Amino acid sequence: MGTMTTLFGGGSSKDISSKSQVIGKATDATVISPLNPGKFSSVRSTPIVEAPRYFTKEETDAMKALAKDKTEGARQAKKAYKALSRIEEADAKVHKSHRAYESSVATNELTKKRADVKHAKNLHALRPGTLA
Repeated sequence: MGTMTTLFGGGSSKDISSKSQVIGKATDATVISPLNPGKFSSVRSTPIVEAPRYFTKEETDAMKALAKDKTEGARQAKKAYKALSRIEEADAKVHKSHRAYESSVATNELTKKRADVKHAKNLHALRPGTLA
């Protein structure tokens, strides 16, 4: 059993045998990764016109209106995806900071426990009849 497991409890330190086991496990099941490439879907607002054809004025007017709506929608989607990216970046900074904090807590706890052991050995050596 490892020192940290002894101090903090939990599973065996042998549960994670390699760095790749930590890196390979995503933070969420839906995260895009080499093992989960996501869906290769796309957006198609109108069907494909497979052969040359004429359009009526009504069809043309409707397509122009749709094009205007879709252009505005694309502008808003671009802004939304940019905001989502910034949110992900902020989440990653918080995650990284939290892991640094956890590492600091673990390191400092080990320092405290080592001090406790040193103190206990010193007290034990002060007992009458004990050879140091």
